[in-house]
Amino acid sequence: MWAVWFVAMYGGLSVACAVAPPPVADGALTWVNGLLLLLTAFTAAALLYAAWRCWLAARAEDDVSGDARSRFIPVVSATVHLSAAMAVLAIGVPTIVLPPCP
Repeated sequence: MWAVWFVAMYGGLSVACAVAPPPVADGALTWVNGLLLLLTAFTAAALLYAAWRCWLAARAEDDVSGDARSRFIPVVSATVHLSAAMAVLAIGVPTIVLPPCP
């Protein structure tokens, strides 16, 4: 999910800047940054939701079996989803302050 977001973010930015670049005077308040910010928010929310579901699955598995080894995959999955969400936010937040097509 992170890789698809990354390609869509930078591919979309490149296409938008080549086809219909917004005026440089507008700064960061452009339609391009608005769309990129929406894409970033949606992707981060989806990754956080996936992390939460994996964490719930790990807790449920622990209640059922009591074996810590059966929790390994859901806990690792939750950690990976959470890390991806943090990366999405770290890369996507600059769209708030930086102009898209300098």
